[in-house]
Amino acid sequence: MESHFLAYLYRLRHIERWSLMRNTTRENVAEHSFHVAVLAHLLCEIGNRVFGRKLNADRAAAMALFHDATEVFTGDIPTPVKHHNPRMLDSFREIEALAAKRLAAMVPEPLRETYAPLLTGKTWQRSSANGEISEATRGRDEKRGSGANRTDADQPAVDGSDAQLRKYLKAADLLDAYLKCTVELASGNREFAVAHRQIKASLDRLALPEADWFLERFAPSFGKTLDELSEDD
Repeated sequence: MESHFLAYLYRLRHIERWSLMRNTTRENVAEHSFHVAVLAHLLCEIGNRVFGRKLNADRAAAMALFHDATEVFTGDIPTPVKHHNPRMLDSFREIEALAAKRLAAMVPEPLRETYAPLLTGKTWQRSSANGEISEATRGRDEKRGSGANRTDADQPAVDGSDAQLRKYLKAADLLDAYLKCTVELASGNREFAVAHRQIKASLDRLALPEADWFLERFAPSFGKTLDELSEDD
């Protein structure tokens, strides 16, 4: 039976990011997904080899490759729009969940067990880095009543090992945005100045030693020209 799953994923290259901003270099969701996969893998290996952790870097990379797959249906909604108020954020999360189910249903049955969790398990954006319920979700629960009324059906099930990796995936997502801002600023585009500061503050709030290690050693190079990079070879 014919499956449109991969054809849809390939269309992520047509979904542009940073659509409200003046860009010197355009970026699409396919590029972003690849970058986040590289960064997630790198952060986990920094954790393993520098900080003595036992993280599955390959799994983190796989999660990152699919983390924005639903945007093939929803488009990339700018952060200021999504976070304009808690109700709008909750509405977007519901739309995102429906898009994830639609995409997962396209996966051929023999492969669905592998790929469905990667498509429908995107709960890392719904919670804060330390596992507490996000303000948007908390506000929704307060309007409904006690947070204890929330059932397992309200959120996708998350494998324990995957849950451990979601903080690293969140950090990788933020780092890619931070590096994008760094490159734009280095090109003389101050359109990204405020975003650069805000994303750095978000990274600081994660309190992830691996991200700090990364920023100290890798991030400065993104502000250099090709000639400047070549001087240090």
